Amino acid sequence: MELLPVTKHALMITFFVFVMMVLVDYIDTAGKRWLSRMMKGGQWRQYTLASFLGSTPGCLGAFMNVSLYVHGMISFGAIVGGMIATSGDEAFVMLVQFPGTALTLFVLLFIAGIIFAWISDKLAIILGIVPCQSCQDRRCEDCESNRADDKPIVDLLRATTIKKNLQSLSFKRFLLLALIVGFLFLVITGILGPPAWNWKRTTFGVLSVFVFYIALSVSEHYLHDHIWGHIIKKHIFRVFLWTLGALLFLHFGLKCWDLNRFIHSQMFWVLLIAGLMGVIPESGPHLIFVMMYAQGLVPFSILFTASFVQDGHGMLPLLSYSLKDSVLIKVFNLAFGLILGGTLFALGL
Repeated sequence: MELLPVTKHALMITFFVFVMMVLVDYIDTAGKRWLSRMMKGGQWRQYTLASFLGSTPGCLGAFMNVSLYVHGMISFGAIVGGMIATSGDEAFVMLVQFPGTALTLFVLLFIAGIIFAWISDKLAIILGIVPCQSCQDRRCEDCESNRADDKPIVDLLRATTIKKNLQSLSFKRFLLLALIVGFLFLVITGILGPPAWNWKRTTFGVLSVFVFYIALSVSEHYLHDHIWGHIIKKHIFRVFLWTLGALLFLHFGLKCWDLNRFIHSQMFWVLLIAGLMGVIPESGPHLIFVMMYAQGLVPFSILFTASFVQDGHGMLPLLSYSLKDSVLIKVFNLAFGLILGGTLFALGL
């Protein structure tokens, strides 16, 4: 029974991540054409929009930046800035654990992305860095696969579509709807989440209703390729395992080992490890620093450093096109992240 509260916490976080991923993916799908057109502007517009895409929770904004980069629509500095602003799937977890601080962090990363995008382009000229030319003639299939029906949201949510989906209800849609209703019931009854009604439970309920409506109204293509094929298969199970692992590590670390004293005596090395772990192109390892911050074990500077350097799955599509560019981007992000994070740490933040 000792592990039950930890497991319930992990389930609550995971389902919130799922709800937010579906909403972000849906909005991202509807806005792709507009964003692509907006990128065709000046240098600072590229920096701003690339950082904005990176600031959106999850990996979809980063995937969009990679797609634009390999098509030659944004500069090397812009992709660096976009990856700086990206926090991966951990962004959703931070919104659950400490929403106010998370939003502040996203704003800071957005601003840092714009500034360091400009600096990176200047350094690229000085160092003679030439972006991968072969990428511009190829399609980023990993990013393109994230596209759904190329229609506005208002067209995808018509009542006639909902009626049609109910008349030919597939097993996957039925299972998805049942899971959403089941988790919503657990939240409303207080089995998962806050024991009493507060703004968190209300927000979670409202978002769940929106996702239920999306699951009821979208096409089979979107349901199969996006919600099942991408969000559930590629993200949710990993998010649950990494979240549960991080919570268990802290639970037993604080109970059986003086983890608090060890971390505070080695804080500089924790900062360095946070930056180095951010190099891993994977959502998950960064969660340990998110949970440490939520428990008050590490200062904001370490959370900032880890978030600055890591980009979740955002770098994976680019690795298949240009290893050189991927390594250069991570080197830039690591150097900038350690410098800025180290400065915040020295200031006592």
